[in-house]
Amino acid sequence: MIFPTTLLRPKQTPPIRTGGFLKKAGAIAVLTAAGIEMPFGDKMPEGYRPLALADTGKIHSITDKHPDMRVLNDKPLNMETPAHLLDDEVTPADRMFVRNNGIPPENPDADSWALTIDGESAKKQVTLSLKDLKSKFKHHTYHLQLECGGNGRSEFYPSAKGNQWSLGAISCALWTGVRLRDVLEYAGIKENAVYIGYYGTDTHLSGDPDKVVISRGVPIHKALEDESLIAFQMNGKDIPLLHGYPLRLVTGGWPASTSGKWLKRIAIRDKVHDGPKMTGYSYRVPCKKVAPGEKVAKKDMCIIESMPVKSLITSPVSGTTQKPGQAFEVRGQAWAGDLEVARMDISYDFGSTWMKCDLKKPRNRLAWQRWAASVALPETGYYEIWARATDSQGRMQPMIVPGWNPRGYLNNACHRIAVKAG
Repeated sequence: MIFPTTLLRPKQTPPIRTGGFLKKAGAIAVLTAAGIEMPFGDKMPEGYRPLALADTGKIHSITDKHPDMRVLNDKPLNMETPAHLLDDEVTPADRMFVRNNGIPPENPDADSWALTIDGESAKKQVTLSLKDLKSKFKHHTYHLQLECGGNGRSEFYPSAKGNQWSLGAISCALWTGVRLRDVLEYAGIKENAVYIGYYGTDTHLSGDPDKVVISRGVPIHKALEDESLIAFQMNGKDIPLLHGYPLRLVTGGWPASTSGKWLKRIAIRDKVHDGPKMTGYSYRVPCKKVAPGEKVAKKDMCIIESMPVKSLITSPVSGTTQKPGQAFEVRGQAWAGDLEVARMDISYDFGSTWMKCDLKKPRNRLAWQRWAASVALPETGYYEIWARATDSQGRMQPMIVPGWNPRGYLNNACHRIAVKAG
């Protein structure tokens, strides 16, 4: 029989949790009633809801973006990318997720654009035009992963506030610009420098031109890394407006919110930067593990730095049908924040056994890594392929949603797709 399209949807599974979900026997019964057998149904974790029973949400489109991109919010605009659209080694502009906090500037003029470097720990204040940046400093190009800190938020239970990202708030484009380090050293860095903070030209949703939308930053050691860029090109072209034209920061491996768009100012600070979205609960997680739903005092929240190890299955599309016993390729991307991915495995029996994948080295530090494996499903029926990456320090993705936190950050649970053999 044909696999019912209403039962297979190209979306990440809900988290493995108890309460409000079908019991294992009930889930198997629903699929069986639809004529779908589950060869490894006895190995499925109790309380787990199969992908075949998940919902996709509404699909939207927008100018200059792939029509299958999903709009999570239109004020400010936030869009995510379905997993199968992230199959390219270099993420194209039309498939790159969008995370905005305010309203982008209208028709910014690159010819008059200027960047100011100042702050308590700058030896002098300097202002550089875009032309100055391009002419005074050496250009560098890096393949850099940018991931929203809230990627995967929709899986947390209890639910966390914010855009309900599934898994598509990740990209890895080629960024060209000048090293942030070179520009900071041009202004002069005092010995007491601790952090840098950025400021952009987007407008606050209130319309108040004097209200800063977001101003985050990174410790000085991250700012001085070779791969930290003040970028003016993406994939060999001017950066698209939605992604920061004409100038933005790119600090790969850390939450993408540290890579400020429409960049106009960088402050060298003598303390941890305290701009909007740097304090309270923003881009912070409990310093110690807490129970789901537990209230956490602001003083007990710590700033997110390097993102955790994670992977994505980009092919085949969830919901595909394959012939039993016939090999097909499963492939995707894996990344590990500041680290490298050391091993990649997949499973098609709900994590009971794992198969090692071929894993490529990154193009450069902080780039994601492509992986692939040949799979042959043993008999007809319903399967799920799970992907698990392990980083260079031996930490691997969990099969269930990791530590709950009030804002739903850092979900790096295994990605899963549904496949039918038959």
